[in-house]
Amino acid sequence: MIDSKNSSVEPIAPIVLGFWRLLAWQLTPLQCLSFLEQSIELGITWTDHADIYGGYQCETQFGAALQLKPSVREQIKIVTKCGIRPASKEQLQAGRVNHYDSSAQHIIASAQQSLRHFKTDRLDALLIHRPDYLMQAEEVAEAFMQLYKNGDVLAFGVSNFTSSQITLLQSRLSLPLLTNQIEFSPYEMKALDDGSLDQCQMLNIRPMCWSPLAGGRLFSDQDPKALRLQAILSDVATEIGASSIDQVVYAWLLAHPSLPSVVLGTGNINRVASALEAQKLTLSREQWYRVWQASTGHSVP
Repeated sequence: MIDSKNSSVEPIAPIVLGFWRLLAWQLTPLQCLSFLEQSIELGITWTDHADIYGGYQCETQFGAALQLKPSVREQIKIVTKCGIRPASKEQLQAGRVNHYDSSAQHIIASAQQSLRHFKTDRLDALLIHRPDYLMQAEEVAEAFMQLYKNGDVLAFGVSNFTSSQITLLQSRLSLPLLTNQIEFSPYEMKALDDGSLDQCQMLNIRPMCWSPLAGGRLFSDQDPKALRLQAILSDVATEIGASSIDQVVYAWLLAHPSLPSVVLGTGNINRVASALEAQKLTLSREQWYRVWQASTGHSVP
């Protein structure tokens, strides 16, 4: 893709900073800026957001950090998402419901709102957050093209879409979709069998993996699957010289031929640095399948 504001859209990096929990980290804008600059020094420049994160406050908080040093915006990529419309407490009490909205009006309004929140002139990528059963692919494509032609958004993608939903949307688009952001971890391996990762390879797009540590279940849960995984991940960590089982998880994900990007969910710079080191680790096929077997509870057929 070519745009006057950005000569090209780079492939998404293997490690991406996720800001879903930004409010929970309780960082001041200055502390957030410091965390971002330290990550940039490590070579991590892609950031992941969504309009609804933190009750519509996370984008604003991130924007406040960028405002302290506007030059940092030129060093990072901003990916955000839209399309989920939660009802307020009052609306729920009145019988309204949470719903999805992929109408052109909502997509364009959400993108413009995100631009204001981030205090920036463009989004590097905008994703439809969840599949909308009422999605009109032509209407989504029209909204994407309007935002693209205006220079407001440089690339587009989806999140949690099935293969057929991506095929439908891509059939109406003249621009290639950048990514499908999906849940993928050793604990949640559905993407290995539902065609999501196969399609990413076919279309030559890099999937983004959210919740790579299964929301912490790989460390704390005591169910049989989690316990099996904890044991095997610890064994493999020793074998390949990893400093922690999360490094093994990241190396396991990055080994997939679809070339996934791992979306981190931490505001701890030491854990960010540790995740980056995971790129240097290599699992043998047998080690990879030992993790797979620990998750499924059975050997391959």
